[in-house]
Amino acid sequence: MKAISISVFMLTWCYQGIAQETANILADSSSNKSMTLTEISDTIPTNEANAKELEEWNKAMRAYYYHRKEQFEMLPASNKDIIFLGNSITDQCEWHELFNNLNVKNRGIGGDDTDGILERLGDITKSKPNKIFIMIGTNDLAYSKTINHIEENYRKIIQSIRDSSPETKIYIQSILPTNDEIHTLRKNSDIILVNQQLEQISKEYSLTYIDLFSLFKTDNNKLNPEYSLDGLHLNGKGYMVWRNAILKYVDE
Repeated sequence: MKAISISVFMLTWCYQGIAQETANILADSSSNKSMTLTEISDTIPTNEANAKELEEWNKAMRAYYYHRKEQFEMLPASNKDIIFLGNSITDQCEWHELFNNLNVKNRGIGGDDTDGILERLGDITKSKPNKIFIMIGTNDLAYSKTINHIEENYRKIIQSIRDSSPETKIYIQSILPTNDEIHTLRKNSDIILVNQQLEQISKEYSLTYIDLFSLFKTDNNKLNPEYSLDGLHLNGKGYMVWRNAILKYVDE
């Protein structure tokens, strides 16, 4: 592969949800240490070809995050905004068209995790948006971050929103199931445990918890292939299921 195209290829690779072998390499199976995107390079193997590809992938992911973040900072914002905040599963949907509502804003970034949300949350809340719908956490698991880490960061996210914009309504959406035979670091048993914690946190903070996991799972708790081509992201039919599940909250 030519060097000039590696970054684009690797970003697309991750974006399609088929970079599981890369994720397995990135996971430090001998440690419970949580890794951020900037720390992933520490786990690059000695194989020179693989190391180069992973280095370029890491750079591409960081570049995409900051390109999107800076773009969001430049866009107009108001207290009427309805924010969809998350990772690539949020990023890949045209939310304002789906709801026919120009106040609906997509603030998803592919590859993002709870640490990334915390880093950019101040730019989201400074306009005092009307509502924020949050779905984040599947990438934390892929980056080998712990369930406790995800829970702690959710509490920080919620408290930060409340401190900065107390009138903003917060909606916690469950993490979606995966085909964890492919996406082996995103085990549905872990996702279920995270979702249980998110439901409990929502009760503690008197927030609306939206169980999307149940709508997208098969009988054996995997992502229903009717709604996904890659076992991680959603197709058009999947986004319509999501839309119909939360329409009343968007409109209320």
